[in-house]
Formats: sequence, C-alpha cells, structure tokens
Amino acid sequence: MNFQQLRSIREAARRGYNLTEVANALFTSQPGVSRQIRELEDELGVVIFERNGKRLTGMTEPGKGILKIIDRLLIEAENLQQASLEYTGQQSGTLSVAATHTQARYALPKVVQSFRTAYPDVRIALQQSAPEHIAEWILSGKTDIGIATEGLSQFPDLVSFPCYRWSHLIVVPDGHPLLTRSPIKLEDLAEFPLITYDVGFTGRGHIDAAFEQAGVRPDIVLTAMDSDVIKQYVSLGLGVGIVASMAFDHGRDKGMRAVEASHLFAQNTTRLAVRKGAYLRSYAYHFIQQFAPDLTRADIDAALNGGDLS
Repeated sequence: MNFQQLRSIREAARRGYNLTEVANALFTSQPGVSRQIRELEDELGVVIFERNGKRLTGMTEPGKGILKIIDRLLIEAENLQQASLEYTGQQSGTLSVAATHTQARYALPKVVQSFRTAYPDVRIALQQSAPEHIAEWILSGKTDIGIATEGLSQFPDLVSFPCYRWSHLIVVPDGHPLLTRSPIKLEDLAEFPLITYDVGFTGRGHIDAAFEQAGVRPDIVLTAMDSDVIKQYVSLGLGVGIVASMAFDHGRDKGMRAVEASHLFAQNTTRLAVRKGAYLRSYAYHFIQQFAPDLTRADIDAALNGGDLS
C-alpha cells in the first residue's frame, strides 16, 4: 500500500471516475492510475469500484467505506507535513486563500497587508471563484482557507466561521427618480431594470427571497460576479444596481448615489472555512484572526474538532 494508490482512489471518486482527469491531476498516465487502483484492490481483497468493462462507473458499498478511511489517511499525511514545518520553526511557506471577487476586492486587502507585515516570508496565493468551487478547492487541499457569503456552511466536511454581517445597497445615477422616494419599497425597485449579482454570489439568495415573499416580480436585466462591473453598468444608465454595502465608496464612485436597503433584504453573513481535521500552521491562525478578530485560537480549534460556530 502506498500514497499514490490512495490518491488514485480519492481522485477517481472526486472526478466522476474519469481516469483521464485523474491522471492529469496526479501527473501520471491513465494506465498508471488503473494499475494503482487494481493493485490496492488486490492487496485489500476488496472491489472498490463498480465497472463496465474497463470503465469505472461508481463505488461499491465497501468502497464507500474505504474511501472515508483513505480521506482521513491523506489528510493526516498532509497534516504531518505541515506539523513538521511548524515544529522545526520554519515560518515560511505558502498560504492559499480562495474568495469571491467581492471579498477579495473589498474585505481582504487590509488583512493581507497586515499579514504580510507579520509574516514577510509567507507567500499568499489568492484565488477567486464561485462559492461552490471554493468549497471544492478546500476539500481537495488545493486551498487552505475559503471566504464567501453563500454556501460554505452547507458542506459537512468543512468547518466554517461566521466573520461579519453586512447588508445590500441600492445604487443609482445622480438624479434618478428613486432618490425622491423614501423609504424605497420593493415595488419601487420593480418599476426599473435591475442589475445585481449572479445566482449564488454575494447574498443574491436574500434578494430573490425578498421579492418572492412579497409577490413582486423584479426585472433583472443583467447579472455579474463583480461589484465593479455592476456599478459600471449602473453608471451607464442601464439599470438600478443592488450591491454589497462594502462595495460602494462615496468618494470613488462619482456620479452615483447609494441608498440603504437593509429594510428590504435580509442581512448576510460572510464565512471563512477550512477543511475539517486540517492542521493549521501558526500563520494560518493569524490570518483567520485578522479577518475575524472576535475568534480566538481556542474557538478555531473547538470548531475544527467539533463542527461549525453558528
């Protein structure tokens, strides 16, 4: 039994039993992956995968149980490597952080700046994507820390921490008719074309839920992942924007006005997630506490060992 065999099993399950993708992920050949899987099955005396000819089609019931053990073994092997670096006093390395655009653009810069001062020898690899991709990256070990508003608390193999709460703003060009209405109602918004986030991003679920519960049909004409893109199209007069409160700067966003919308849409919670059972280097704890100052190291360890902090 060797780690390459274990990784082949894990990647085959993660990548829908597509051995070509498994081989690419492991930097080996498809026949090599097949051989690793078969050798481990022979050694254990258990058929792990269901097959149609030479093609993998699913996991057997024993295979599902074995996969859980393999996941734990590989996580602990990765933890052992991280612990060895920590215990030998090495304060260098790479911290991989995945976040949505809004978090990377507006919430993280000061945290990253402070972190770089405290750990100048640690490289930060910042990736941006959708919440579901961020969760997958954490689970696969591609990234250490994930930050998003939606979705991270829905994965049982992640532990996530509530970091801060925020609301949406309505953004319109100077002189827009909505500026004469106070307070703005959902029915008022529905009179105009709307520009907001893609489904699954930056509190979009709360926006949709508010309109649905009120029985009001909004005219959402354009969506984007990027708050700056939304504001750009608002400035061109293409519609009324609904953006995250941290994404609007009264000094920088010239020619536009922002109106509070917390009375219309439920508050959102930004969460930070790590893989359950992961060994965190001291600099990872520091980063988490910079982003969520109310969290203590004891809070983080308790969540890693027992689940989410609600």
